[in-house]
Amino acid sequence: MKENSWRNFQSDYIVKKKRTLFLKTIKVIIGSGALVLLIAGLYFLKNQVPENKNSFHETRKEDPARSKLQTSEPQNRLSKAQLKDIIGNTKFVHTNKNIFSIDAPEASYTITTSIDVYLQEYLLSLLDRLKQLTRGKPQRIAFVVMEADTGKIIAMTGFDLENPNSNPCIESDYPAASIFKIVTAAAAVETLGYTPQTQLYFNGNKYTLYKRQLKDVKNKYTYKISFSRAFAESVNPVFGKIGKNYLGKEKLESYAAAFGFNQIIHSELPFVTGTFKTNSNNYHLAELGCGFNNDTTMSPLFGVMLVSAIANSGNVMLPSIVEHVTDSDGEIVYKNKKATYITPIKPKTAATMMQLMEKTVSTGTARKSFRGASKDKVLSTLVIGGKTGSLYNKDNTVKYDWFTGFGKEKKTNKRIALSIVVGHRKYIGTRAGTYAKMILKQYFKNNNAKTAQL
Repeated sequence: MKENSWRNFQSDYIVKKKRTLFLKTIKVIIGSGALVLLIAGLYFLKNQVPENKNSFHETRKEDPARSKLQTSEPQNRLSKAQLKDIIGNTKFVHTNKNIFSIDAPEASYTITTSIDVYLQEYLLSLLDRLKQLTRGKPQRIAFVVMEADTGKIIAMTGFDLENPNSNPCIESDYPAASIFKIVTAAAAVETLGYTPQTQLYFNGNKYTLYKRQLKDVKNKYTYKISFSRAFAESVNPVFGKIGKNYLGKEKLESYAAAFGFNQIIHSELPFVTGTFKTNSNNYHLAELGCGFNNDTTMSPLFGVMLVSAIANSGNVMLPSIVEHVTDSDGEIVYKNKKATYITPIKPKTAATMMQLMEKTVSTGTARKSFRGASKDKVLSTLVIGGKTGSLYNKDNTVKYDWFTGFGKEKKTNKRIALSIVVGHRKYIGTRAGTYAKMILKQYFKNNNAKTAQL
């Protein structure tokens, strides 16, 4: 019994052991199979991902709205060079619109600009009236208004009777005249330490420039004048002496270049700023310093850049007129970005120059144009400054009359820069300074109305 029992036990044990081993083998096989299946599944999914990606992109293409939501920057943006070609034939100066539809060879675009329709319409109406005049009609006239702190052009229009299809706002053949005194004065402030109270001296008439007036002499015929008053009244002998005797060739050239003379502005509307050249003639340095010459030229658009440096703490913003561009699907393909073009002077210098330009309006050469501004409902809320200039062309047939300046709200600090040049013929019509007063009043009146509605 015992022996049989033992054998039975051994037999049962062997069977159970084989059964256990068999089960373990089965589990290993199943586990291995599962692993193989898992790997195979992952491999299959991996090979399927590109198809899914393609499918996803197809969905995005068919759903532009979804693309806009998921993409922060528009794709296939236009370059500035491409934009120049697209808007090259657009007559911004002859229209009161601020949105333009343009069909280019490759696509159709909607161009949204920074033009202030209210102000542009106002200026166009002025031009229409001027064209009807038989006496006092200018040969050429140009208006440019820009946000000093952004560079956005909010109005730009004018006409040239000899060349009706031109844009007189970007032509650079206008004599700069006394507008160049802005450059000379800024150089004197920074390199000679001039303040508005600095006392200076001159002999003879304020608006002539003879060689004898450039001598540093003091006699019973000598006039004593402050730097701010000399600027405000545009005294040629004083600025002629500063240019020739105190600054000299290198400093004049340096500051002319710093402000942007002799440069091509690569904006959406490419243009030449102006021309400034010196020679070996010392008297010519005096002519350049005070602007009493036909060699220094500039464009009205560059004029607004010059004065924007004063109104914007020394910074000149890159001019722009396009806000953004969309294609036929409504996708934004170009968006303007504010950019500083140059910083020719220090903020402290700009603050001093503002004082000089304010004095030009209050007691200087622009005082008649701005008479009554302190009592005006709109203009009395502004800080206004500017610089005037006038000079005949080489043929003595057209007298160019300039005003470049700024207007800044005292409460909000909102500011614009403006540049106006009028080419008067035989009869002198409305002065550039008077137009400046009208523009400032119209713009800030409308701006105040918009603010009141908000």
